[in-house]
Formats: sequence, structure tokens, C-alpha cells
Amino acid sequence: MVTISMMQFTAMVLLLLLTMKLLLLHGRRSAGKIATRSRWLLATGTLILALHFALQLALGLRLMGVTQAVMLNLAMFIPASTLLSWAVLLLQRRGKLSRLDWLAGPTVWVLAMALLGVAAAVDGQPLLSDTPELHRAEVTGCVLYMLMLCYYTARLIANLIAMRRALRYYYDNDTYGILVWMQQSIIVLTLLELMTPLAILSSGMLLLFVAFAVFFAIFYLADSFCSYLNSNAPARVMAAEVNADEVEQEREADSPLLSDEAMKDIDEAVAAWTDGGGHLKAGLLLPIAAVSIGVPKYRLTCWLHQKGLKYSDWVAELRVKEAQRLIKAHPDWSNEAVANHCGFTERSLHRTFKKLTGMTPAQFAEREKAYSSRSGDGSVICCYSLNNPVTDTRYSGQLSESCSLVAYLFYDFVSLILL
Repeated sequence: MVTISMMQFTAMVLLLLLTMKLLLLHGRRSAGKIATRSRWLLATGTLILALHFALQLALGLRLMGVTQAVMLNLAMFIPASTLLSWAVLLLQRRGKLSRLDWLAGPTVWVLAMALLGVAAAVDGQPLLSDTPELHRAEVTGCVLYMLMLCYYTARLIANLIAMRRALRYYYDNDTYGILVWMQQSIIVLTLLELMTPLAILSSGMLLLFVAFAVFFAIFYLADSFCSYLNSNAPARVMAAEVNADEVEQEREADSPLLSDEAMKDIDEAVAAWTDGGGHLKAGLLLPIAAVSIGVPKYRLTCWLHQKGLKYSDWVAELRVKEAQRLIKAHPDWSNEAVANHCGFTERSLHRTFKKLTGMTPAQFAEREKAYSSRSGDGSVICCYSLNNPVTDTRYSGQLSESCSLVAYLFYDFVSLILL
């Protein structure tokens, strides 16, 4: 049977190993100083948690009672959670945290420790005594801790939405996978919020279950963080965010909204660009597309925004429409040939085509072949174009950026539970 002591020892060892992994990690140079600062914050947080379990094991506070263990939990969990949140926020904000971001965690820790000290002074008993006053102080401290986690989670979600928006207004392909680790880390942080009272105040088998869930959340966050730094994702995100900043500055210097005449001019330029197949070039970043079209990138961004489009979605739909035309006109072409012509990889063609049409390229070809054999009319399921609404009702009512993120979060949450 698993005992509390066994669990504490295992958690201590694994957290120490995780801390060593973070300290010895050599990410790509493109990650920069901000990633290094985030890595050190995360390593310090996991080290504090390892020290927490070591003290729990050495002092036997859980065996003495819930009250004694809760004091140490509050003293160590609050700074550890603060450091973990700071680490992710630094990556999201490129090292620029607000004053409230820096002060929220330390303030909650000082208040919680002050409550415990005042409670011990009022009842005149030693700090590790099990008294009603200390219990009330601990419950209040848990509430403060949970509110702190809620604040940091709200900040993480808001920043994640902004990062996704920057990516979708810069790259010509689906960039969802770049930040999926961050999205799922927010999910596990949300689970931490829900489990905070149980993790700190519970005992027995319930404690074992909750402690395992909390440890899994921390381990997933730290391990995913390491994988992220060792990829090219930080550099890609940085490029998209720099572009977003430049576009915003240019918009403020000119005008945030385009006139009807300016919109019409860009419509004509875009139509000429697409007629020439400019949108079919692979790796087509928004600044490159803007140069090809002959408009400043901030004006192209404004044009997309006023039409309710995201750059990556817009280019993907144009390319899928061309892929549909090619499949209909050249049924003998392979998926690889269609993908190369349309600016996709074979894998991204399959994924994007199915996302926008509800079927794979092969299924679409089979359907067109069947229609042609029956009536000779191989009509195409249209994605929405520049001037026409969606002809397939499955694509009506597009979700907003925030609603889409909530949907993704819910999907990932359910996946984590089921797995």
C-alpha cells in the first residue's frame, strides 16, 4: 500500500531530477535571455517544491495533523506557484510583467504568513498547535492562494489569446501546435485552482489522489517548457509578436480604420495578386504577401481585420479553393502534386482540406468523380471567398478568437481527463 511517506519521498526525488533537467537545459540560442530567466524561475519553483516534500518527510508534519502540514504547504506552495506563473508570463510578455504581476504572489504570501502569526499570537499557543484560530487562518490563507492562482490564470489566458492572434496574422499555415503546451499548461493550472483547498486541507487517500494530480500538473508544465525551448517555436512566436507590434505602431501613426475607397483599392490589388497565384507560394509570411500585393503590411492587416479574417485562415481557404479546382480539373494528380502546387505540404493539405470542407482530398475526388459520372456536373464545395459568403452552412457562424480558445481549452481538458 502506498503511504504518505513513500509519496513524499518519490515526489522529492522526481522534483529534484526535474530541477536538474531545467538547470542543465541548453535551449536554442534563438530562445534568448528571456527564456533563460524563465528557465531559472521554473527551476527555483520546482526546487522549492522538492524542499517542501523533503521537510514534510523529515519533520513528519502530516503525521502530526492537518494543521501542521497546512502551514508548510502555504509557506512553500505560494512562492512555488508564483515562480511557475512568472516563468510562463515572462515568455508570453517577452520579459515585461506588470507591477501587479510581480506583486500578487509575494503579497499573498506575506498576508498568509501574517495571518498564521497573528492567529498564533492571539490564542497564545505555539505556532504548530492545532487550534480553531489557526485553522481559520489557514482556510483564509487557502482562499487567498486560490484567488492568486485565478489572477495568474486569467493573465495567462489573455496573453495566450494575444499570442495566437499574432501567429495567425503572420504565418500562412496553421500554428495551433506551437502553443498547445502552453494551452494545456493553463488547463492544469486551472485544475490546481480547483484542487487547492483539497491539496492543502485534505488527508488520507484523498490526499494521495490530489497530490498525484498536483504533481502531474507541475511535471507536465516543466517538461513541456523544456521541449518548447529546445524547438524553433520561441523564435517563431517572437517574429510574429514583433510584427504585431510594428503593425500596431504603424496603424497608430496612420489610421486604425481604412476608408471605403482604401478597402476597394486593396480589394483590387488582392484580386490581381490571387489571379496571378501569389497566394500559392509556400512559406508566405504576411509581410512578404504585403510586398507582393503592393500595400504596407499594416494596411493588409487592417483590411483583413475589417473583413473579419485572420491571415492564416484567409490564405488557407484560398489555397483549399485552388486545391478543389485542381482535383476537379486533374483527377489523376496525386495529393503531393496538389499540395506542392497550392503551397501546402501533403500532411497540411490533408488536415486543412478536411477542416474546411469536412472531407479529405481523396473523399472530395471520389465525390466529384461520382457526380461527374451521374450528371457531368462536378460542382465544388466553396470555401468563403473575398466577396462571397460561405455557401456551405457548416461554416456559418465562425467563432471569435476568444470563443475558439475556450473551445480548445475545453477539448483539451476533456482529453486529459479521458486519457
